[in-house]
Amino acid sequence: MLRTLDIRDMLLIDRLELSFGPGLNVLTGETGAGKSILLDCLGFVLGWRGRADQVRKGADQGEVQAVFDLPLGHPARDVLAEAGIAVEDDELILRRVNASDGRKTGWVNDRRVSGEVLRRLSEVLVELYGQHDDRGLLNPRGHRGLLDAFADVDTRAARTAWAARRTAHAQLAEAEAALEAARAEEEFLRHAVEELDKLAPEPGEEERLDVARRSMQGAERIREDVARALQMLGGDGAEGAMVDAARWLEGAAERAEGRLDEPLSALSRALIELGEATQGVENALSAMDFDPHSLEATEERLFALRALARKHDVLADDLAALADELRERLTRIDAGESRIADLRRIAAEADAAYDQAADALTDLRVNAAGQLDTAVMAELAPLKMERAVFTTLVTAGEPGPEGRDAVAFTVATNPGAPSGPLDKIASGGELSRFLLALKVCLARGNDALVMIFDEIDRGVGGATADAVGRRLQVLAQDAQVLVITHSPQVAALGQNHFRVAKAVADGMTTSTVTALDRPDRVAEIARMLAGDRVTGAATEAAISLLDG
Repeated sequence: MLRTLDIRDMLLIDRLELSFGPGLNVLTGETGAGKSILLDCLGFVLGWRGRADQVRKGADQGEVQAVFDLPLGHPARDVLAEAGIAVEDDELILRRVNASDGRKTGWVNDRRVSGEVLRRLSEVLVELYGQHDDRGLLNPRGHRGLLDAFADVDTRAARTAWAARRTAHAQLAEAEAALEAARAEEEFLRHAVEELDKLAPEPGEEERLDVARRSMQGAERIREDVARALQMLGGDGAEGAMVDAARWLEGAAERAEGRLDEPLSALSRALIELGEATQGVENALSAMDFDPHSLEATEERLFALRALARKHDVLADDLAALADELRERLTRIDAGESRIADLRRIAAEADAAYDQAADALTDLRVNAAGQLDTAVMAELAPLKMERAVFTTLVTAGEPGPEGRDAVAFTVATNPGAPSGPLDKIASGGELSRFLLALKVCLARGNDALVMIFDEIDRGVGGATADAVGRRLQVLAQDAQVLVITHSPQVAALGQNHFRVAKAVADGMTTSTVTALDRPDRVAEIARMLAGDRVTGAATEAAISLLDG
């Protein structure tokens, strides 16, 4: 419920504080008094996009504050929770400031917010209805949602089936595209796998071959020198000379009185070292003994590995892994048809599940459409439109998460006359009554919104205006309704009555809003009945309307 509306320096209002009550709140006043300004100010604090020049002339800024009661379970709490805004004492305070330079700043419960947050809150706080309303009942895009709300239609099964259907078809399309792309390179894959399998590369093989190749190349260059060195060491070479020297020294040692003992000992050690050196050179020469064909084979293998690695733009050590990967891709190609067949079956099952859920929604909506038509027709009779025909059309539409039905409200103002969209067929007064009848039917059991009717009774009078007021009164039994009206019959039925007036002082035009007590209401309704000259008969009629 909208509890208070506080306006400062906005449009023609310098300072205004209004307190609204539950039930039916009516606002009256002469044409041009500024009744629409209240809607402009309320729309401003709710983040609606409106006129740019809203700050009162001569003021630095304008400000509007609206206070709503927010009981537990109100859908606005979900919006606030998503925005990280706390609710205390079940109270929601919206405040928005408009600077003279056009900058706008909004707050919710003293937390600064964007205009988008205010607009999202407005969608669950307030509904505006009027002859030119294009956001609510006159917008065909919202008719399906209104019908679903009337019938309490649960679309969760269809949403789940739609999501599963989209997933299944996306997976099928992805698999088909992948198979098509894979088939385009199938010949290359088979040739590459055959080439890799023939070579059979192993991780680390390139390094082993490179080391072996370098070793054989090095051995080839030094083997001749090593062989010559071995020849000099063995046989009649160094070893023979040393042996002969040792024999001569041993023969002379007995007569040398010990002077040859040390040289003989050193020569013995040298012979041992020489033997070890000779053996080492022999071993090295033996290791350098290789088949020239082995070097050629090693080089061919190494060059083949490196060439294949360059061809596939990978490291030689990664060739074995590449072969496995290419084989896996071939396997997927071979198994692709089978997988696609499975995915097609899954997609067909998802289609069937969605069709079943969508068909169930269609049946519910067709049945609900008949019930809504009956309900609206029952509401049209008291509104003096018993000859009009209201029809809810449920036709095939684009499939989506909420089914595949298109819903449109159509009317025919007289039997036998062609039917068509609400805003195309009905006149201004007829349209107002159609909207009111629809809202009475659609609002049952939903009192979360504050409903605002902007001159919805325009173009009607007498008994019809009284019927409009009675319907608004019924609508206000479980909800707060604000009505801007020129009809005394409607005004007399309000539980709270406000008069909007305009005055000029010191060259400044100002609009004021006054809450009326019983005598003031009598005077205001008498003015609405009689015009500028209020007669005694008009006053009596006003009293009769208030007491009726």
